[in-house]
Amino acid sequence: MAQAAPSRLSRLLALVPYFLAHEGISIDQAAADLGVTERQLTKDLEQLFVCGLPGYYPDDLIEVEFSEGHVHVGFTAGMDRPLRLTPTEASILLVALRALVDTPGVLDREAAGRAIAKIEQAVGAPAPGAAGGSGLAPLASGDDLTESPRYRLVRESVRSSRALALNYYSASRDVVTRRIIDPISLQAVDGHTYLQAWCRESEGVRLFRFDRIDEAVMLDEPAAPPDQARHTVQSPILTENPDLPSVDIEIDSSELWILDYYTVDPLEPIENRPSPSAPVRARLVYGSADWLTRFLLGFGGRVRIADDAEMATAIRVEAARARARYASGPAGA
Repeated sequence: MAQAAPSRLSRLLALVPYFLAHEGISIDQAAADLGVTERQLTKDLEQLFVCGLPGYYPDDLIEVEFSEGHVHVGFTAGMDRPLRLTPTEASILLVALRALVDTPGVLDREAAGRAIAKIEQAVGAPAPGAAGGSGLAPLASGDDLTESPRYRLVRESVRSSRALALNYYSASRDVVTRRIIDPISLQAVDGHTYLQAWCRESEGVRLFRFDRIDEAVMLDEPAAPPDQARHTVQSPILTENPDLPSVDIEIDSSELWILDYYTVDPLEPIENRPSPSAPVRARLVYGSADWLTRFLLGFGGRVRIADDAEMATAIRVEAARARARYASGPAGA
């Protein structure tokens, strides 16, 4: 069975030591050794040109020459030496790994536990405060690093891009609903792991908190979220509950900054507008009608509802009341 080609990151890390050990090797022979095409290897070498030491001036960057089909290494930027972590670097890495282990679902806890053990062994991991160590107590042998098979399956669905059927608990309605979703990515926020996915029932991008997934079944079909959904970033603050309402709005060109600060997704690429001054139509997820009213009133009509006549009327009525209060002047005047 043929061995799978290494990832690009692994390949880039290995290129400098490889070419030092094979000085003057031809591109075609190197590509065959590394299991990639000559075109891909050339792209990798071009990537190395912009890698190097902090400062990133010309003298700090890796120097690899590949002319006339052969490769020669000039400056290695230290990539010819084995990586050794300092105690400070090891401490930072251990803290990060332990935080991930404590966040259910974000990674394979058993693999993280093995990585922690290897780093602790490499740096000695003496008792906190001991000189020369990481300053962290070793991971206890009795620590439970087993993981819910459900979490493992959800992560696998993201890696393999397979659709899922979920039983999901909605905290706001206190009900469990059945959903078919197309996984997109994972997010870890404030100690919780979320699955970002296209919900076929809601026809929108939603976040599903791992510890509220009661059951998950991987379907025998590929995940197929819309292209635009793959580039949508959702905030768990508003979308932790997949049942939150949404509304279509029109945004004037002067207020497009809200796309970067709120859970607002353009319904079509902004560059497809007929002109730079044309409004953008987008979908806004909101928590309550009162919040939506206050939010839109703050823009003085420059952001407005496009598809909910009842809500638009309610906002116009509230705007009229506000104008009337200003027109009447201060109380007792």
